[in-house]
Amino acid sequence: MDFIESIIGAFNAFITTYVVPEEFLVFALLLTGFFLTIRLGLAQVRRLKHGIEVTSGKYDDPNEPGDVTHFQALTTALSATVGVGNIAGVATAIHWGGPGALFWMWLTAFFGMAVKFSEVTLSLKYRKVEKDETSALQGTVSGGPMYYIERGMGSRWKPLAIFFALGLMLTSFITGNAVQANTVSDLVNSNFGVAKAVVGLITAGLVAMIIFGGIKRIGRVTSVLAPVMAIIYILGALIILGMNAGEIFPSLGLIVEEAFNPTSGIAGTGAGAFTLTLIWGVKRGLFSNEAGQGSAPIAHAAAQTDEPVSEGVVALLEPFIDTLVICTITGLVIITSGVWNQKHPTELILNSGDVAFVEKDERGVYSISDRSLDSINVVNGAPQYSPGETLAIAWHEASVDAFYTDQAQTAPFNGVIYPAQGRAVGADGAEFPILYGDAVETGAPLTSLAFGKGLGDIGKYIVMLCVALFAVSTAISWSYYGDRCASYVFGKSAIVPFKIVYIAFHFIGATASLSSIWALGDVALSIVTLPNLLALFWLSRVVANEHNSYFERRPWEKQS
Repeated sequence: MDFIESIIGAFNAFITTYVVPEEFLVFALLLTGFFLTIRLGLAQVRRLKHGIEVTSGKYDDPNEPGDVTHFQALTTALSATVGVGNIAGVATAIHWGGPGALFWMWLTAFFGMAVKFSEVTLSLKYRKVEKDETSALQGTVSGGPMYYIERGMGSRWKPLAIFFALGLMLTSFITGNAVQANTVSDLVNSNFGVAKAVVGLITAGLVAMIIFGGIKRIGRVTSVLAPVMAIIYILGALIILGMNAGEIFPSLGLIVEEAFNPTSGIAGTGAGAFTLTLIWGVKRGLFSNEAGQGSAPIAHAAAQTDEPVSEGVVALLEPFIDTLVICTITGLVIITSGVWNQKHPTELILNSGDVAFVEKDERGVYSISDRSLDSINVVNGAPQYSPGETLAIAWHEASVDAFYTDQAQTAPFNGVIYPAQGRAVGADGAEFPILYGDAVETGAPLTSLAFGKGLGDIGKYIVMLCVALFAVSTAISWSYYGDRCASYVFGKSAIVPFKIVYIAFHFIGATASLSSIWALGDVALSIVTLPNLLALFWLSRVVANEHNSYFERRPWEKQS
């Protein structure tokens, strides 16, 4: 596993440095969203009400081409977007970029609404509809960026369409699948001590049972699962916010202030770095609502309609629900509860990818470092660093000041820690693969701490249940995205092999380290986003024409 993680780290560094630098991706996403917002005349504001009406089923016609209703298409897409990003992604953004990162998630979502509208409108316009009866596994329609790149931009762009499809297949294995499994196994393991492999086997089995039933079974499951899990999560969060009502407005002020004048992420990581706050807000915003990534248009392409814009307005709701509502609630729970910048008693698994090194600069601020120490002497629990040494051992990118051999932290560790070997050796020669100490949390465990502080064990169980539901539903929906890509590139015969590999990746993700899986997920996002953004720029006139024609003709009035 260490070898695999080192490969992931090297690949991630190469992509983000030489192929798609993070700053460029952030700029491209925001620019595309701004451009489409202007070109469509603030459609995300003006057409939101109509999107709600269409989603309600008011204008549904089962005789129109497609496999699922507008509502089922939305819940399938939401099941993929409302997930780990809303629980773990927000916490990760605050961990790295501080509270201000949430502001940039909001901005990404606002512009993302126009992006989602454009993606889905194009997906419906250029989708492929099968004239002959097909199996439930295969479905009757296929759509997404690969189709509007090839059919909208022209056949000479098919290589780019194939590149996108292959990239999204990789994304489906990692971001939509392995990351989800990893978060569930990490949370269950930290709360109950259940082996990650056991958790992975259980969730992989559940996902397999559903995805082999095709898009109609997926649509039926997600139309129930998505609303239920959202209601449970939001209700628990609102209770906590009610308990911390006096902190809500100060927290909102802190979010805005830190967005433009950041002081720190958790425990001082990244202090004063505006670009770090911006990048992590946009990255986690993209991971959360997936606007610009090109995934959701594949789910929406299955909607029963012959009016592309009627599904485009449904898609407007996704970033609004996902980021502006659910992510905001999560962020406020974390900030108002005060856990975001506190250290907590933690089990430190020394061979985990969560162990790292941070380096102190001239301001006394720590940031993640590529350098490391071969060994660290510990006396009475305290690490003994050489005079002038700026490196410190860290957990979740924040330094650990004291180590203990027991969970109650009553027995200070004395001996040597060997980080590269993932072990510690006591003064008496006893080996310790695990030590204990106060450390910061990130991801789903940080959100769990916030809920636990407000609601006790019930709060932790709510987060754990929702993480499990979110993760499984996300993996279910992403399997459909991936199998449409596999079908596009390799033909329908590739669907079953794809699903088998997909389930295997789910198990692998459950057993790998959190940091390496998230890193590879970010790489996969970068690879598929740029071709889609290029297509959205290229075909923006088509989107504008479709939008104007639809609202001039008002075809829904004939159905009502």
